[in-house]
Amino acid sequence: MGDDVTSEPDTQSIDQDESHLKDNMRTVALTALAGTSIEWFDFFIYASAAALVFPSQFFPDADPTTALILSFGTFAFGFIARPIGGVVFAHFGDKVGRKRALVVALMLMGVASTLIGLLPTYAAIGVAAPILLSLLRFAQGLAIGGQWGGAMLLVTENAPDNQRGYYGAFAQAGAPVGVILANLAFIIISMLVSDEAFLSWGWRIPFISSILLIGISLFIQVHLEDGPAFKELEARKQTMQAEAGKPADVQRSPVLEALVKYPQTIMLAAGAFICIQVTYYILVGFMLAYGSDPNGAGLSRDGVLWAVLIASAIQIPAQFAAASYSDRNGRKGIYMLGAILTLVWGFVMFPLIHVGGVLGVIVACAVGLCLLGMMYGPQAALYTELFSTEVRFSGASLGYQIGAIVGGAFAPSIATYLWAEHSIIWVSVYIAIASLVTLGCVMKLSETYQTDLKEAVPE
Repeated sequence: MGDDVTSEPDTQSIDQDESHLKDNMRTVALTALAGTSIEWFDFFIYASAAALVFPSQFFPDADPTTALILSFGTFAFGFIARPIGGVVFAHFGDKVGRKRALVVALMLMGVASTLIGLLPTYAAIGVAAPILLSLLRFAQGLAIGGQWGGAMLLVTENAPDNQRGYYGAFAQAGAPVGVILANLAFIIISMLVSDEAFLSWGWRIPFISSILLIGISLFIQVHLEDGPAFKELEARKQTMQAEAGKPADVQRSPVLEALVKYPQTIMLAAGAFICIQVTYYILVGFMLAYGSDPNGAGLSRDGVLWAVLIASAIQIPAQFAAASYSDRNGRKGIYMLGAILTLVWGFVMFPLIHVGGVLGVIVACAVGLCLLGMMYGPQAALYTELFSTEVRFSGASLGYQIGAIVGGAFAPSIATYLWAEHSIIWVSVYIAIASLVTLGCVMKLSETYQTDLKEAVPE
């Protein structure tokens, strides 16, 4: 009788604990999604503005093609800064926690983006305008370099072992949601104001709205906690210090430790990201310029913006499906299939655009982004599982950001050059080469989906 009486509260207690964990995990995932969405919104409104606004407003003395290349060149400054931001924020993320690093990154992005919205153009301050624009873009890159690792680890280190892919996809979904918000902002503004007003002041509104990031960062600071793996690591450090009776010896920087411990894994992780970055920024950046140019597809600006927006919306469930599949069947198989299909699709999408108009752009971008989602969806879990806890922020961020700068920094500029100086088929060749690099790198990585995050991961 006594056993029956005591077992019922135990069962209820377990159910309550499980319910609390699920609610907490849902809060962590949705907060990470909100933060990364607005962070990527800031990053991507720059891509849209670089294609549609900045050439005329910040490089008016150059011919249209040169101005577009110069504008995409400032876009690249964000990518140059991303590894630096990844290193700086990873150091502190591994030292003092993922949450604190994420909060600072979100605040930096909010300030930099708001200042871009207030920046005078070339007509007002001359050459200082593109210089300041480049510096603020650099600050955006620093922020995005720190944001990804913080948000991704906050989710995956808190997630159940058998759902790291699924919950990691919430952090990854911030990218397509950011594209949707960025394109929607430009579409709404261009519908409400004239072309002259849009180029004069309308484009500034999305940038100024980035001040919302400060509120989200404060919510994260107050309500979220670092994951169990990081907490356990910190507890072990404190125990060792107490047993030694003195502070622990000064340890090597986590970034340097990661480079020493995982040099090959970091490089392979970087290579695994190249296909995603090259193709993604061609689809969401270069496509805006190519699709709306009379010498390209010759479609309306708003039509192409809508096409990319719709395609990005379709990408989101594709990412979650791929991430969930990877929880059950492994990360590598679905990732490699995505790279192979992207290679093929790169040769299909541009002829499709010329035949199908705006509908062709929607199909071309939607299929392309879904194929990238097969890689990008499971990526957060894969990169989390590749590195041990004490250097996980550093190792994952280095791989991600090195791949970002090599693959994405100059992708729109390179694509514009290949199209202008040769033909659009060479852009497809560019995508194919990036796909082959990614395929080779993923093949050499270990399968990770059954990894215990609290155990050391060998090189």
